[in-house]
Amino acid sequence: MTIILLVVLTVAAVVILLGVGIYNKLVQLRENTKNGWSQIDVQLKRRHDLIPNLVETAKGYMAHERSTLENVIKARQQAVDAKNLKDKQAAENFLSSTLRSLFAVSENYPNLKADQQMRLLHEELTSTENKITFARQYYNDEVNRLNTAVQSFPDNVIANMFNFGKRDFFELEDASEKAAPQVKF
Repeated sequence: MTIILLVVLTVAAVVILLGVGIYNKLVQLRENTKNGWSQIDVQLKRRHDLIPNLVETAKGYMAHERSTLENVIKARQQAVDAKNLKDKQAAENFLSSTLRSLFAVSENYPNLKADQQMRLLHEELTSTENKITFARQYYNDEVNRLNTAVQSFPDNVIANMFNFGKRDFFELEDASEKAAPQVKF
């Protein structure tokens, strides 16, 4: 009788310790995902802060391109106002598109291209875009880890008990961003 009780207690202790370990792993994965999203948010804020300076610098040179500048400002505001992941993705994709059009139009203005402030802002924005890309990659890696754990046995048992759910990936919706760039010599 004592041996059976000892075996039952040992099995119960192992199950409890396994459950605690899985729970703690899921908490860590969830928090890593939140951290990943925070890293994206930091870089997006940096991008949003750079855009007004970029537009102001370009205004003097691009008086005839008012609609391009207004689109960039509008896209920035939509990105700042977006609340959930899907809205933020759509707004950021639209903002990326309008920034590309701004830089494409700015190519027609040699004085603007030569402007030191514009060059510095362009370099800073390019650096920020790279950081956003890395932050998105980190976030998506963490989402993948969390989603895999939430769906894998025995983690899914604990995940369902404590309402750990899957997260959405930060995905590009603009097909032009997914396409390989064309290089011509």
